[in-house]
Amino acid sequence: MNSAITVFLKEIRENLRDKRTVVNTLVTGPLMAPLIFVLLINTMVTRELSKAEKPLSLPVVGAQFAPNLIAALKQNNVDIKPAPTDAEQAVRDQDADLVLRIDADFAKAWDKGEPAQIEIVHDASQQDARGSVERLRKLLDAYAQRNGALRLLARGLSPTILKPLAVADRDQSTPQSRAGLMFAMLPYFFILGGFIGGMALAIDTTAGERERQSLEPLLANPVSRWKILGGKLAATTAFAITTVLLSILAFAAVGHFLPTEKIGIALTLGPRFVLATLFVMLPLAALLGSLQTLVAAFAKSYREAQTYLSLLMLVPIVPTLLLSVMPVKTQLWMYAVPLMGQQVAILRLMRGDAVSDSALALCFACTAAAALLFGTAAAFIYRSERLAISA
Repeated sequence: MNSAITVFLKEIRENLRDKRTVVNTLVTGPLMAPLIFVLLINTMVTRELSKAEKPLSLPVVGAQFAPNLIAALKQNNVDIKPAPTDAEQAVRDQDADLVLRIDADFAKAWDKGEPAQIEIVHDASQQDARGSVERLRKLLDAYAQRNGALRLLARGLSPTILKPLAVADRDQSTPQSRAGLMFAMLPYFFILGGFIGGMALAIDTTAGERERQSLEPLLANPVSRWKILGGKLAATTAFAITTVLLSILAFAAVGHFLPTEKIGIALTLGPRFVLATLFVMLPLAALLGSLQTLVAAFAKSYREAQTYLSLLMLVPIVPTLLLSVMPVKTQLWMYAVPLMGQQVAILRLMRGDAVSDSALALCFACTAAAALLFGTAAAFIYRSERLAISA
């Protein structure tokens, strides 16, 4: 065991000497994602809130045909603009977010009590215009309901006739659980961070040493191969889990700079979240490190190993992205599946949902078993004398 510790300390010390790798692994990776995330969320929220508070700029075609509607819109903070020559072209060219077109027979249909025709010209593919379109729709719906009620009253009927159901919302979400919608990608950053955190060391301790021809003297020592591999895997896992810890702390810190209170959500990553996330990520870091070391053992150069591991990165990326955009009801068996178990556990912890200790233990045990399996496969490769040959 002393030999494994010696190899572990050697790999840690040599990796720390490479300042570029240390900066990319332990500084740039864990910090850049939270900073970019904060900038994006702040920009989006600030922009949407600013647009909601400002008057809605609305070009109107045929405003003279519905003076009462125009007056009602002006009373609701809508700034009526002159109509463009070609409404459709103006929207396509993004000269206007939307254009309201009022039919020339609007007044005749209104006086007859018939539906009066209006059109909202917009481009649904323009994300920036969606808020303005929804805002106008709500104003027009409110205007239609109010005047529909007046028509019923004028005919001696109660407006409640048109509302046979009284629907009351009982929203069971909390500010913390609503944060899960916006921050559903958070587990992805942690899992990917664990992969990237150990990748450089996994390559260097296998393909790198093989290319430098320093692996053969190391394996020639009278030390069991599994002890050498154990020290290397422990160093790789240590860097991976350190990257995950720094990512968690970074997201916990930047959460205080997000305008969450303005949109009714709360991102609270407390001590339980940090400890539970580290607990379920530890065996996954060992699993990814074992898998990276196993793949890198088949490469004869550092660059070749980088190519292999870049493709291997799809293994954690695809499942986590699919679970982020295709949420499913959590079941106990999911915790037993590596990657899925971490994704589900982290997401539920972030939402503030209850995650039992048995579920966390199941996630840890099953992922640790998978890590042991791949570690055993890597140990089998390390027994081969061809591993030390660089050419």
